[in-house]
Amino acid sequence: MTHRILFVCLGNICRSPAAEAVFRALMPEAHTDSAGTSDWHVGRPPYAPMQEAAGARGIDMSDLRGRQFSRADFDLFDLIIAMDASNMADIEAQRPAGHATSVRLLTDFASESGMDHVPDPYYTRDFDQALDLIEQGARGLQNSLRGK
Repeated sequence: MTHRILFVCLGNICRSPAAEAVFRALMPEAHTDSAGTSDWHVGRPPYAPMQEAAGARGIDMSDLRGRQFSRADFDLFDLIIAMDASNMADIEAQRPAGHATSVRLLTDFASESGMDHVPDPYYTRDFDQALDLIEQGARGLQNSLRGK
């Protein structure tokens, strides 16, 4: 079974493209994408400081470009992963009636972190903290999908 997973944050230039890049390295057989709830960065590459921090860990996300989340994503993906509760609320506000697509927080899969969201490094400037949480969540998600 091919998993179809969408990672979502606010602008789609830091957290969600990093989550997509980390997860596709862990599970290349999965169909992944990322999006933002805003349209601020549509068509733009991930934020340079995030790319640098990710690159230092061997994570390449230079091929990714920002796009906006849409209602159609509920049809295209089996699982939508939000980076924080605000993103989740924005996603749920667009849920078409009758759609059962699961929407979860990435930190649901990083229980050892003790965090309930991935802080936005665009504002916090702590790209390593965000990547630590993203990597923990991605590994937990991988284990969950593989039944471990």
